[in-house]
Amino acid sequence: MNNRKSRIALITGGNSGIGFATAKVLKDIGDTVIITGRRKEAVEKAAAELGVIPFLADQSKLADIEHLAGAVKREFGQLDILFINAGIVGRSTIEATPESLFDDVMDINFKGAFFTLSRFIPILADGASVVFLSSNVSVMASEGSSIYCASKAALNALMRTAALELADRKIRVNAVSPGPTETEVLNKAGYTEQELDGIKKYLVDRLPLKRIGHSRDVGQLVAYLCSDASDFITGSEFVIDGGMLLR
Repeated sequence: MNNRKSRIALITGGNSGIGFATAKVLKDIGDTVIITGRRKEAVEKAAAELGVIPFLADQSKLADIEHLAGAVKREFGQLDILFINAGIVGRSTIEATPESLFDDVMDINFKGAFFTLSRFIPILADGASVVFLSSNVSVMASEGSSIYCASKAALNALMRTAALELADRKIRVNAVSPGPTETEVLNKAGYTEQELDGIKKYLVDRLPLKRIGHSRDVGQLVAYLCSDASDFITGSEFVIDGGMLLR
């Protein structure tokens, strides 16, 4: 990768999982990294461990997004990398889904992502890179995950439109779509330990590469999409799922 100068990178939801791993990758190659999170203790602890800058912000709240954008502009002027990573799962059948769960998932995964991009566009440097965290389920049917799947499909549509709208400023917009990845998301989905073990075994059996992905796998792909080596890539979705979609 060509990293001739330290860039300013912002990662939403960077206190754990893929966001945390990506922050480490970018920090290790010399970038100045800002991570956000909804829980003060968690985001500050992660930032201290990584040696990055913490910021308390809830992606589901427009006021928080605007406060974050204002703070970044005052402190750094411009942003070179924006990784819109924050998201939640929210499991329920379509029939049993309450409005509150629908709103929670969509407010973070789609509405929050939309307005994060919207409010940061004036702060993005010409030639900046934007990456959305999507999922391979955006093109898969998954029982009990209708809202999550729909939110990620909507995110991919937003990504492609944004790539067109920002192309005249040479700002590239792409999405990474992981499959099964070792993060805290499954642990927070309400499964018992026995259920989690069964899910992981089921997933490994379905994967041609016979392993669940690691957060760093995704972080390295994000870093590539933010590097000069990928400066002719925009409006694209990169699936990183160990071949899961092949079956």
